[in-house]
Formats: sequence, structure tokens, C-alpha cells
Amino acid sequence: MTSQHNAPLPDGLTLGAYRIVKKIAVGGFSIVYLAEDEQGESVVIKEYLPGSLARRLEGELCPVVLPENLKLYRIGLKFFFDEGRVLASIAHPNVVRVLNFFRANDTVYLVMAYERGRSLQEHILYRRQISGKPLMTEQDIQRLFGQLLDALREVHLRKLLHLDLKPANIYLRADGTPMLLDFGAARQILHADLAKLHPMYTPGFAAPELSTKIGLGPWTDIYSIGASIFACMAGKPPQSAIERQENDQMDAYCQPLFDMYSSKLIALMRGSLMLDPLQRPQSVFALQKLLRESADDASATSRLLSHFRRLVY
Repeated sequence: MTSQHNAPLPDGLTLGAYRIVKKIAVGGFSIVYLAEDEQGESVVIKEYLPGSLARRLEGELCPVVLPENLKLYRIGLKFFFDEGRVLASIAHPNVVRVLNFFRANDTVYLVMAYERGRSLQEHILYRRQISGKPLMTEQDIQRLFGQLLDALREVHLRKLLHLDLKPANIYLRADGTPMLLDFGAARQILHADLAKLHPMYTPGFAAPELSTKIGLGPWTDIYSIGASIFACMAGKPPQSAIERQENDQMDAYCQPLFDMYSSKLIALMRGSLMLDPLQRPQSVFALQKLLRESADDASATSRLLSHFRRLVY
């Protein structure tokens, strides 16, 4: 069965203790809805519905899965349910909060807290439109990714990988605090048979080992963190891993950044983007240490410049 546009659940449908308000997003594995709970509070509901494996027509609630796709559909369903169970156990301010998860209509639904704000990708595009230079200050990058790394470390401690980290999956609340979103590609890293699943990844943000699904680990998400930092600096994704393996231009792309960012922060970003997984930081803790050192150096430089200005003026 080829990838298809599945019909969303109808507006106004009661789904357990929730009422569907409207569809707000469609992905390769899911449909996302704005909904209300029994108290009238807004929530987000994510429905497992891989377009390449299942089909749902207008007016239907249950998807149709062909017999040859049933095994793969059920594997994905189990991952989706297990993911909801693990994420529901994580109480971290920078991880999307899963309030509930349940089975219905031959699929699984994750109920998540509704947050106002916009994605980091939308913020980068806005800064590009107003020609902001730099797109993000070094201090803002350090603050933002410091919080995200705290969240990612918590996820890794639960034996999960995100595997789809990118600015579009990093949400900025109205107060500017970040939150990790969309764990649709997350897999239990010790026991999952990844070769049976074929998630879609975003070129530029995906580590090279994702193409083979061999040797995945915390360093795989660290590559995506480095790519996201580059996007915050340059306003665009880095070269895809496939392009870099053929003709790596990243040194040239990074050169203009030295006019706006410290060499330590750029080195951290470049180290996270190494094609060889063994040359990247091997854990979130190791990357956090480098980020703190970068922030300490930037703070010391700022104090020296401030002192110099006072002497001059």
C-alpha cells in the first residue's frame, strides 16, 4: 500500500473523555488534533495512523490494514503505545507532557498538554525575514540548548532515543522556554528491531547511521542537536549526511559564523556534527559539559569587554 492521505476523525467526535475540535497536523505516522477534555480544557491528541500501512476513508473511524501490512502495523502500534507509556512517566518542563494514552478504533491515541507558542523553525524563519544578525545570540543559543539537553538527558535515561530532533520539533512556549516535541521516531534503543520499521527523517538533521539503522545511540541525537545549533546560527540546515559523505563543505559553511559566535561554541557544534559517530560526544552529559565551558568563556569575555569599555569611556 502506497502512502495515502487518510481521512481525519470528524470535528465534534467524542473520543473517550475528549471531544475533537479540529485536525491541526498530519505526518507520515500520525494525525494530530486539537481537542477538549471533560472540563473544557484544550489538549492535543496524536493518533497512530501510518499512511503507508493503513487507509481510512471519509466517515470511517477504524483504519483498514491489508494482511501483508498487518505485522508491521502492529509493531509500530506497540512502539507508539510503549512510547506513550514512557513519556507519560517523564515529568520534565522541557519535554512534552503526555497526560493519557489509550487504545480505540484499532489504533492508539496519545493525549498531550496544549501549549501556546511556536516552533524553533518558525522563529528562525521569522528572524531571517527581518534580517536579524545574528539570527540568535550566543547567549540565547546556550540558554535554549542547555534546557533542551537537560530534557534529552532525561529521555535517554529512559532508554529512548528521539531520532527526529530538528527545529520543527522544538517548541518555544510564549515565555521562550523550549520543549521537545514529536517523538514519532523514538524507539527503545536496547531491544527494538529497527530494521523492520522505515521512519522518515529530515535531510540535514539526520545522522548518517540513521540510513542503515545500525549503531544508533545517544550520539545519534547529538548529531541532530549540532545540526539544530547550526540552523540557529546560519538560518538553514547543514548539508545532508549523504552529501557530506561525497563532498563535505561544512568547514566552508561555518567560516562566516566566526564573525558572530565564539570559536568554542562553533567547535561544539562541529564536533556534534562529525560523520563518524565515535568522534562525537558520546553522551548528553559530555555535550552539556562542553556547553557549560562555552558559556563560561563567553561570560568571561563579556566581563572583559565591559571592563574595557568603562576604562575607555
